[in-house]
Amino acid sequence: MYRISNFLENDDVDTLAAMGPFTVAEYQRDLSVMPDTAQQAYFANEMHVRKRQVICDLSKTSGVTVQAGAMQWMVGNVQATTGIKSVGDLFGKAVRGKVTGESAIKPEYVGDGTLVLEPTYRHILLMNLKDWNGSVVLDDGLFLACESSLKQKAVMRSNFSSAVAGGEGLFNLSVQGEGVLCLESHCPQEELITIDLQDDVLKVDGNMAIAWSGSLDFTVERSGKSLIGSAASGEGLVNVYRGTGKVLLAPVLRGTV
Repeated sequence: MYRISNFLENDDVDTLAAMGPFTVAEYQRDLSVMPDTAQQAYFANEMHVRKRQVICDLSKTSGVTVQAGAMQWMVGNVQATTGIKSVGDLFGKAVRGKVTGESAIKPEYVGDGTLVLEPTYRHILLMNLKDWNGSVVLDDGLFLACESSLKQKAVMRSNFSSAVAGGEGLFNLSVQGEGVLCLESHCPQEELITIDLQDDVLKVDGNMAIAWSGSLDFTVERSGKSLIGSAASGEGLVNVYRGTGKVLLAPVLRGTV
């Protein structure tokens, strides 16, 4: 039996979202500052640059898989495992981690206690895969945690040009099944643009898509019908998402204004 006090009920902590076993907390003020860092902390807060943290209630799920090194503390009946079921499973996860850039081994936590992840200044996105027809493909570096019932695998681009010319890797992490997924994003949920496609096509200049339905084909194509047309438009090659599904777009590329 345990009790957690002065955490989510603290005046300086707001609950931003909750879905499945995950709750997202945001620290409204950073009071642990010294005189030489107080000015920086003040303006960071004014620009909504705040620490956020994910709390996992393991009693609401059969288990949670998290990015390696993301655990900060846990209390109660919580057991950590590697999630490795066999030698073949280990090899498969090692290969997937190598080609997607994700950690090869993601620890799994089971039990009925509470797991708290490391705070981050990135924005936390909670996604129910039911809203994505059970399959979503992620841009590199977004995965933070998910319910262990979800399956992860590496998916290859529709063609090699997607990796060479599209500013992306040849493989991406795909998450499939029923459950809730937790992502770390440079862009807040309020600014993300959702495109719903029904047997249609979306063309994007740059890797602004952070997630898209697994049912969509992703390729890189010329923006015009000819090389001259592409050169005249000033766009050149564009990322193309074709079929039926959803695409989640950031309004600007990372690191740009």
